[in-house]
Amino acid sequence: MIMNLRASRVIFNQIRCYCYKPVRRVSLPPASKLAPKAAASVDNFSLQNEFKSRILATGPIPVAAYMKQVLTNPAGGYYMNEADVFGSKGDFVTSPEIGQIFGELVAAWCLNEWTKFGRPAPYQLIELGPGKGTMMRDVLRVFRRLGASDGLSVHLVEMSEHLSEVQAELLCRSSEECADKAYYRAGVTRAGTKVFWYRHLEDVPAGFSIVLAHEFFDALPIHKFQKQGNVWKEVLVDVDSDNKDKLRFVLSKAETPMLKLVLNNYPELVKDRDHIEISLDSESIIRQIAQRFNATGGFALVVDYGHTGEKGDTFRAFKNHKLHDPLEEPGSADLTADVDFSLLNRFCENTGQIFTMGPIDQGSFLEMAGAKDRLEVLLANAKSEEERHRLSDGYNMLTARDQMGSRFKFFALFPKELESFFKSRSQAEG
Repeated sequence: MIMNLRASRVIFNQIRCYCYKPVRRVSLPPASKLAPKAAASVDNFSLQNEFKSRILATGPIPVAAYMKQVLTNPAGGYYMNEADVFGSKGDFVTSPEIGQIFGELVAAWCLNEWTKFGRPAPYQLIELGPGKGTMMRDVLRVFRRLGASDGLSVHLVEMSEHLSEVQAELLCRSSEECADKAYYRAGVTRAGTKVFWYRHLEDVPAGFSIVLAHEFFDALPIHKFQKQGNVWKEVLVDVDSDNKDKLRFVLSKAETPMLKLVLNNYPELVKDRDHIEISLDSESIIRQIAQRFNATGGFALVVDYGHTGEKGDTFRAFKNHKLHDPLEEPGSADLTADVDFSLLNRFCENTGQIFTMGPIDQGSFLEMAGAKDRLEVLLANAKSEEERHRLSDGYNMLTARDQMGSRFKFFALFPKELESFFKSRSQAEG
């Protein structure tokens, strides 16, 4: 990946030529500015009561089942409501919201890799979980300025219809809801690029694809397993026996189907560990990406906070930028778990169709791709001292090791048949 980053500086030098003005970040459009929705009969809906009824009827449930419902339940899921969950007024801040440098350098890297493939067209940008659409806006701006928009279409995989409206407001001059289509919304950017929204990656049409996943895999449901003495147990969610209005974590009394699957298929993962978190949804997404690469070509870039197997219990909740009890008021806080990149790499290897590079720390990626040079250009053209402070603070937050610089990782996926090519190029460049 280091070789690829050095090459992307060629693209970055072109970026310097077209945009010297800092781009003002756009606030999340309030719900009142979006098209009104028909009132839904969910005023009395409570995920807490739903979980309580289900558990009392059928027994404790896996953390993965709990996490999926909390985040994506149509009536009460965290990402399905109309609250502003991103930015200073939400529950967390993402890298693209901090500064334009992030999205611009992601775009430069993508253009460099696309060029190595011979600049195939038509081609498509796919983003999994686009948030507010900020990174895609920055990426598209670079693509447009560098003449890479011909034959390009954008495909966003987004479960939340509300967030799809927010993204459309930012990216498109117009958009509309669609029925009886694989996509549920379609729009067009001011530059004429077509944009489509889907609920599932499998619905996106075939074609050469650049797949972006920024803070996507950390939100996919995980199964948790914990070692008790010398015996592995699955962590489940149960009703608190001392207080029926609360939920609690318990250990399975017997071997669950998921625990048996993990012990049989991933025996090396349980070695020298006492706690494991595995997302089978992540494995499914990786398989779909592999099939897409094998059929029509492409590459992917995953950016997320995570580790390479050294951590155990990372499941947690955030509310108002603070840690929150993940079992309290389900649906009111974001649930997340660090991405285990060693496991993600194992999923890629298991497909037999993907070659990976990384993970590499976010700070190292951005600095080698030219972030400092880009910052200097933006500082030189900033119109106020306040703007210069904002740019510098944003850069430090993105790259400093004690902030996002070491916590977030970049992880690239390529078709397996390119492995020998990349290795030979890397050796040739020293």
